[in-house]
Amino acid sequence: MSQSLVGKTALVTGGSRGIGRSIAERLAEEGAAVALTYNASKDGADDTVAAIEKAGGRAFALHTDLVDAESIPDLFERLDGELTRRTGLNTLDVLVNNAGNSGWGALADATPDSWNTMFAVHARAPFFLVQSALSRLSDGGRIVNVSSAAGTRPMQAVPVYSMAKAAINNLTHALAMELGPRGITVNAVAPGWVRTDMNAAVRESTEMVAAIETDTALGRFGDASDIAAVVAFLASDEGRWVTAQVIETSGGYKL
Repeated sequence: MSQSLVGKTALVTGGSRGIGRSIAERLAEEGAAVALTYNASKDGADDTVAAIEKAGGRAFALHTDLVDAESIPDLFERLDGELTRRTGLNTLDVLVNNAGNSGWGALADATPDSWNTMFAVHARAPFFLVQSALSRLSDGGRIVNVSSAAGTRPMQAVPVYSMAKAAINNLTHALAMELGPRGITVNAVAPGWVRTDMNAAVRESTEMVAAIETDTALGRFGDASDIAAVVAFLASDEGRWVTAQVIETSGGYKL
C-alpha cells in the first residue's frame, strides 16, 4: 500500500457498510485518519472502526441522520472536537459524500414523503455537507461524491433515485468551478451493479444476475473495493489534475 494519505483527515458519510465501509477502510489503509458517519447501523459502524484499528489505521464513528438538514452543523461541531482531540487541528482534507438510502420504487409507488426522503439524503445532504465543510476543508483538498450510473442512464424501476443522482452529478460540476481557485478538486464516482445489501434481492434471481453480467463488459458484479480504489486515487495527490468529472465505475455496464 502506498500510504498516499498519511497526515490527512477524511470524512466518509454512510461509512458503516457496503461501499462506504470499503471507502473508509481503503482511505485508512492509505494513512488517513477517518471519520465515518452512520444512522441506523451502530453495530456496523463500530465493526468498521474496529476493523480499521485492527489493521493499524485510525478511525472513529459519528451518528447523524442526514434526512434532517439541521443535523449537519451539529455533525461538524462534533467532528471538530474529535479531530482536534486526535490530531490537534480541525482541518479536513477529504470529504466523501456516500450516504444513501434505498432507491427502489417505480413511478406508481412514489409518494411525496418518499421523494423528499430520497432527495434529502442523496442531493440536499451533500450540498449542505460541503457548505459546512468549507471553513474546515484544506486548500488542495478533495471532495468525492458517490453517484450512480443511473444518474446518466436513468432506470425505469428507480426514477426518483435516478433523478437524485443526476442532481449530484450537476452539483459536482458546479462545486468544481467554485472551489477550483483553492485547489480543491470535486469529482463523482458512479458505480454500476455492486454487491451490496441494496441489491441483495436482485442477486437472488439467477436470471437477473446472468442478464446483468452479460451486459457488463468485464462480466461480473462489482465489489465495493473496486469503487474504493477509484475514490482513493481521486483523494490522493495522483488525482490532483482531475476535477468536475463523473467517473463511471461499472465495469462497462451496457456499453
